[in-house]
Amino acid sequence: MPDEASPHRTAAVIPAAGRGVRLGPGAPKALRALGGAPMLIHAVRAMAASRAVELVVVVAPSDGAPEVKNLLDAHPLPDRTDYVVVPGGDTRQESVALGLKALPDGITTVLVHDAARPLVPVDVVDAVVETVRAGAQAVVPALPLADTVKQVEPRGEGVPEPVIATPDRSTLRAVQTPQGFERGVLQLAHDTIGHTGEGATDCAGMVERLGSPVVVVPGHEEAFKVTRPLDLVLAESVLARRRANDEF
Repeated sequence: MPDEASPHRTAAVIPAAGRGVRLGPGAPKALRALGGAPMLIHAVRAMAASRAVELVVVVAPSDGAPEVKNLLDAHPLPDRTDYVVVPGGDTRQESVALGLKALPDGITTVLVHDAARPLVPVDVVDAVVETVRAGAQAVVPALPLADTVKQVEPRGEGVPEPVIATPDRSTLRAVQTPQGFERGVLQLAHDTIGHTGEGATDCAGMVERLGSPVVVVPGHEEAFKVTRPLDLVLAESVLARRRANDEF
């Protein structure tokens, strides 16, 4: 990665204000335990593992910022990485926008990372940063699809849905995070597309709606999203293997 004299400066924004209802009742998803520590701590450490990341902005539940700040204080990051905690909004878009507002002047590259992807390897983080610094406006890590995909006409729950088309899966990718952006482009997307509240389910989708190019770099199978109880079991297994192999 570029040295400290580089004009490029990178920060990561982690929206962690969601409740995570698909994991069941209890604490918000980002605060669920994984390997003895909240999932959010693993996600923050994953960003801090990159020497390029000098600041992590955690966007907490609106009523839980002090609790999240206390958690982070109890799990120190590398000396080169600072962090701040800000209250989030009602939607992911609002939370990311609030995270952007907390960034200091001089940050040129912004990563947006899901708190529910706690095990993304540092090589993926570095690849995203390097691609933005090389001139890309927006970068997403992604994997080829293993399954055939059907496009359907949505119906009610439990009702058979007619198939409309079978897309060529060789042209499709399953997107992961961190997504990386040139700061000005991401800010413009939130200032314009973000106000409509329509269309995009991630920041890269908002940038696409601006007409700006988005490129894909290889993701990693361990950067999966912990959404359901079975995902948490898999994450525990991956973490146990890493610890056994002294990778953690």
